[in-house]
Amino acid sequence: MSMKYVMATAIAAGLSTATLAHAADRIPEGQTVRNVVLVHGAFADGSGWRGVYDNLTRRGYKVTIVQNPLTSLADDVAATKRALDRQDGPAILVGHSWGGTVITEAGTNAKVAGLVYVSALSPDVGETTGQQYAGYQTPPEFVLDVNADGFGYVLPSKFKAGFAADTSDADAAFMRDSQIPINMSVFETKLTQAAWRSRPSWAVIATDDKAFDQRMLHAMAKRIGAKVTTVSASHAVFMTQPKVVSDVIDEAARTSRSAAR
Repeated sequence: MSMKYVMATAIAAGLSTATLAHAADRIPEGQTVRNVVLVHGAFADGSGWRGVYDNLTRRGYKVTIVQNPLTSLADDVAATKRALDRQDGPAILVGHSWGGTVITEAGTNAKVAGLVYVSALSPDVGETTGQQYAGYQTPPEFVLDVNADGFGYVLPSKFKAGFAADTSDADAAFMRDSQIPINMSVFETKLTQAAWRSRPSWAVIATDDKAFDQRMLHAMAKRIGAKVTTVSASHAVFMTQPKVVSDVIDEAARTSRSAAR
């Protein structure tokens, strides 16, 4: 049955064009990869994925959001693996920022069909996350405040400029005041797996991201062979550009094989 016929029938039945567009956006019934697991990064929690969650669930995806404790790489990987184990079929695994390291280590799980890196880190086996920064200059807007116990925050006075410049003042203030600190020692933990070596990868790069040197983001994406999408956004791209991020995840789900390579 053609889309033209479906549209004509729907119009005859009195359905709105908005309803038609919504129907056209839904994933095909026969699509194999229908699950998405979202992994947040440092200084944030899973609530920032709400826009992406809403977009993808409207399309028919089952979406699971991981809440990382940010206490160690092992703890965050364990949280992600628990989410993956609950999937009823193959999934696209998505990570933002530090979440990219997490999905790199956790993404060898048999249920992972593809990886999406959203302004995210992607170390190799035997490398630390901190090594990814060598030779690059983080923009001056991104400033950390590390407690005596080794847990770090984004300096509150720099939060909007460094993390969420394209959000409203109210949203930036809420994100600033609800920060989840990360154990800074995680950046010195060596990876034992690199899922991008066995899974197809995509990368969303925010062109106004102040948490990373733009050269670093592009170099990481090139090294892992990711298909790159750029978008004008801050480091909070996972929250401020939900449609762009969702479109890339949807592409990954439509084109990834259901089984690991």
